[in-house]
Amino acid sequence: MGSSPRLDLSLIKMSYASQTSSYREMEIHSASPERLVVIVFEQLVVNLERARIAMDRNDIELRVASLRRARGLVGELLATLDFDKGGALANQLADLYQFMLYELVDIGQRKDVATLRKLVNIATALRDGFTGAAQSVLASTRLKTA
Repeated sequence: MGSSPRLDLSLIKMSYASQTSSYREMEIHSASPERLVVIVFEQLVVNLERARIAMDRNDIELRVASLRRARGLVGELLATLDFDKGGALANQLADLYQFMLYELVDIGQRKDVATLRKLVNIATALRDGFTGAAQSVLASTRLKTA
């Protein structure tokens, strides 16, 4: 009997990863500014959770990479604040983002899972809040164009 051809799972995984990446890229390019902020928060929560899991598993590479990405995302949120339009809220968010950056550096050095969980909760609450705000803006825009 001849051997049946073996399915190369690495190609399927690469194809899926490539499709996911393409989808995410299209989503980002077509997203409103409000949606972009939500996407950054979604990625922040994912990377904070990955860092937590990495700490639980003692996976140093994943922990370092996830915390680095999380710091980059918080830095992006901080850099894109509009202090002219945002007023006091922008200043409060800047303080919160700077606090998060400080804690992320400290967590990387001390491997403090409890503080990391607090940051996950903060990022999740902010993501949910910005998701609601983005939905309100979208609904308001739809009412104006109807």
